[in-house]
This record gives sequence, structure tokens and C-alpha cells, in this order.
Amino acid sequence: MFSHRGCIRAADGTQAGIDEAGRGCLAGPVVAAAVILPPDFDLPGLTDSKKLSARRRAVLAQAIKAQAVSWALGFSWPGEIDRINILQATLKAMARALNALQVSPELVLVDGNQSFPSSLPQQTVIGGDALHPCISAASILAKTFRDDLLQCMDKRYPGYGLDVHKGYGTKAHLDALRRLGPSPAHRNTFRGVGPEPRETQLWLPGI
Repeated sequence: MFSHRGCIRAADGTQAGIDEAGRGCLAGPVVAAAVILPPDFDLPGLTDSKKLSARRRAVLAQAIKAQAVSWALGFSWPGEIDRINILQATLKAMARALNALQVSPELVLVDGNQSFPSSLPQQTVIGGDALHPCISAASILAKTFRDDLLQCMDKRYPGYGLDVHKGYGTKAHLDALRRLGPSPAHRNTFRGVGPEPRETQLWLPGI
């Protein structure tokens, strides 16, 4: 369990944590969340979303939304991901989440080592989703929302198992892609989604 006293704080104590989910997936959007927690938050078991069961994440997500000073989500969909690449799309989703907050923080803590254009001061934190409660909270909101979204997308694009693997490149997912081809939910520039480029050979007479 985190103590809020361990957070890096701006002068007035208002900080936002930002994290994303779905960056490495073959289908669906990348989803970013931004969360500002109050000083007296009470979220037992709060930690990196990857270390929690789906049931525990769902319980914590509801508590985070109830207690947060402000929270918001940002998205980048497959078309944009294919157009500008996954890194730039992830940074755009993070910026959209931050801009959607109803409270402007004094400091933004970003999980990872990449900052994004913003007028607000930022600090990147590698492994921040296990170190800072506000980033952990963001990781949980991003993950739970995206998982729920992929369950809905599975109903619209059946046959790929999106509700099971949530868009990640499992063997079952890759087999479905070879059998069915990509759906509109897929990222066509990702390896394993579209047909592999065929090797071209130069044939010269007598060789």
C-alpha cells in the first residue's frame, strides 16, 4: 500500500499521474489516463495495474473515480497509430488525457522516459506505475477501460478473440489474423497484422 507522503509534489501539492495501456497491442486504441488524487486518498492495495487481478483492478477503478480530484482518458485509434507511429500516438493520447482534466495540476508525473508537448512541468519516471500512487491509479483506469472496450469490440469484430487477449499478439490472435485478415480494429502497420512483405530477388541471365 502506498503512502501519499511518498509522492513528488509541486508547491501546492497538486500533481497528476499519467500512464497508458495497449501500446504493444495489434488491435484497438492506445488509451492513456490522467489522475489527480487528493492528499487523503484511501486506496488499499493500489499498485501497478499489471500486478493486480482483473477483479481487483475493477474494484480499485471505481474507488479511484470516486476519490480522485479529477481524472480523464485520452485515446489514439488504429488509423492514427498507423499514420504517425505508436510512440507519437501514445504521446498524443497522454496529452489528450491531461488536457481533459477539470483541474490543472502543478506537476505531471509520466510513466516511462518520454515526455510530451505541454505547458505544464513534467517529470518522467521509469517504472512509475509501481512507485507513485497517482501513476498507479492512471495505469488502472487506462487498463480497465481498455479491457472493457476490447470486450465490446469483440462483439463487433468476432472471431479474433479480442475479449480474451485484449488485442495482444497471442498465437490464437495471429492464427485468426492469418485466417480472417485484419479488421477495422487492427493496426495495419504492426507486424503480424497485414501480409508479410515478400522478398524480391534479382534474376540475371546465366546466374
